[in-house]
Amino acid sequence: MFDVDRVINGVKRKWIKTEVDLDNHVIVQQVDTQMESPSQFIEDYISNLTTIPVDSSKPLWELRILNLKTPEAEAVAILRIHHSIGDGMSLISSLFACCRKSSDPGALPTIPMQKQTDRPRHRRGVLWLLLSVWSVLRLILNTLVDISLFMATILFMKDTKTPLKGLSGVEHNPKRIVHQTVSLDDIKLVKNAMAVTVNDVILGVMQAGLSRYLNRKYGEVDKSKSNNLPGHFRLRATVLVNIRQAIGIQALADMMKKKSKAKWGNKLGFICFPFTIALRLDPLDYIRQAKTIADRKKLSLLALCTYLINNCVVKLFGSKVSSCLAYRIFFNTTMSISNVVGPVEEISFFGHPIAFIAPTVYGHPQALTVHFQSYINKMSIVVTVDPNVIPDPHLLCDDFSESLKLFKDAIILNNSVIANSN
Repeated sequence: MFDVDRVINGVKRKWIKTEVDLDNHVIVQQVDTQMESPSQFIEDYISNLTTIPVDSSKPLWELRILNLKTPEAEAVAILRIHHSIGDGMSLISSLFACCRKSSDPGALPTIPMQKQTDRPRHRRGVLWLLLSVWSVLRLILNTLVDISLFMATILFMKDTKTPLKGLSGVEHNPKRIVHQTVSLDDIKLVKNAMAVTVNDVILGVMQAGLSRYLNRKYGEVDKSKSNNLPGHFRLRATVLVNIRQAIGIQALADMMKKKSKAKWGNKLGFICFPFTIALRLDPLDYIRQAKTIADRKKLSLLALCTYLINNCVVKLFGSKVSSCLAYRIFFNTTMSISNVVGPVEEISFFGHPIAFIAPTVYGHPQALTVHFQSYINKMSIVVTVDPNVIPDPHLLCDDFSESLKLFKDAIILNNSVIANSN
């Protein structure tokens, strides 16, 4: 394991090897196993943890075990790791690399790899050349536009104040973390029917769920109208994009070995994803619009550029300036979102089967963070909020799951209409 040390007059930091005493990191919490509401106790317990800094006198991680039975699991383990050790992708991937298949204790988990789009290799001719030139020009233009908007966000462009937007100092407030499990098969059903990606469906769920929630919030003043949303406002999500090349679960399992291809650290770029908040007659329009924006974002090098720019800022001006820029990006947008692919079969952590996985992050200046984590045939929706801004996170979770149900019902209805017409 590693710890942080100050060198060069306390200005520069470096990683050094250190010994780890597991008794200082693995904490078995004494609890009343006969309490009336274990789920509420765990929620409150985790919320209290968000107010306690990680102890910097030892390596920056801890594992807390609560032997409380919940509707989902026989016990709960809370793994808390400081973000300086690595980004979310490296940390969750490393956790999977420590696990093994429940059906085969000697085998690593199976993680689906992103499919590469098949491209013709031998196409030639004027049309092919023109299309290639046009694609490059679009890539350059989109990247320049996105970088301009990104810089504007750092300097002055803020999201509209809504019931989801945190105020200055929101990063210091306690957070409340809740999760809900939906069917991954339902997401794939919608994906296949609409010929989109899982990410497109998730973004559609986000857009629909946020629209439902905000319409209800704005309607608390005047309940006579069905559509209570303002005419126009800016609501964007900061998306942290992993820029690593796929290296496989085996390389992560061998991470501690010398010359491993898998590296610790933060290797992420930023993009800002704009959500259109509105009520739609056809719920599938949320997915269609999300796909249009997502396809446009894919044809841009913003994530790579922001990663390279951040590295240059760190080298030229130091990590404090880099942190200030990142703070501006998070604070001037409304929320953060991520989607992490998990194992396709049940896995165990040192012989203990895992029932669900609910990753999240806190400490950044936003009142709302939403993570999607797939596992077997389930998808966990993890919502982290500042309860001073969003006092009803369970209701927001319900809006996301209800939006997915509306998508599924619309697909089934469309299929039945087509079958009847035939």
